[in-house]
Amino acid sequence: MSIMNVNPTRMELKRLQGRLKTASRGYKLLKDKTDEMIRKFIVLARQNKLLREEVETQLADALQSYALARTFSDSRAIDEAVMMPSRSVTLQCGRSSIMGINVPSIEIAESHGDVYPYGFLTVPEQLDNSVNRLNAVFSKMVYLAQVEKTCNMLADEIEKNKRRVNALENIMIPQMQETIKYIKMKLDEDERSSTVRLMKVKDMLAQKQ
Repeated sequence: MSIMNVNPTRMELKRLQGRLKTASRGYKLLKDKTDEMIRKFIVLARQNKLLREEVETQLADALQSYALARTFSDSRAIDEAVMMPSRSVTLQCGRSSIMGINVPSIEIAESHGDVYPYGFLTVPEQLDNSVNRLNAVFSKMVYLAQVEKTCNMLADEIEKNKRRVNALENIMIPQMQETIKYIKMKLDEDERSSTVRLMKVKDMLAQKQ
């Protein structure tokens, strides 16, 4: 490990010792924060996996019912039945904080209108099933998007923090420790040299006397 390019003085030694203390404390705090973020990420990742499987299953059922509806009825009649939805949904987008990271928070406002935008006599029952299942899974899809985005943001921040932790652990702190060791060694050498010079001067004065 190379040492820093500094003057081996007591003032520089004191300054480096302060920096080392701050860096060591920052390293511990950053590592603890990273570990907690990893724990939260694992919880969210598991939640995301279960939620995605549930959403994909419900979407597959809804699409299967829709395909059956198009089989049992005229395709143009199906298209006309679902062309004009009778409900509207408002999404309120905000932010929440996880370990100091601003992550999305999405709330679904109350929807108004009938679930089925058509008359029951004009379309087969399978279309009713498809529309009903899609309506039921919509809120889960929105929440899934929120969880996935949160996971992505946490993963990016964890990667950044890991690089900072590695830089502190493997480069900055060892380099400061080596530099402090070098300065102490130089100061000890200078002190020994000064002591030797003083002893020689004392001997010379004693001889003169």
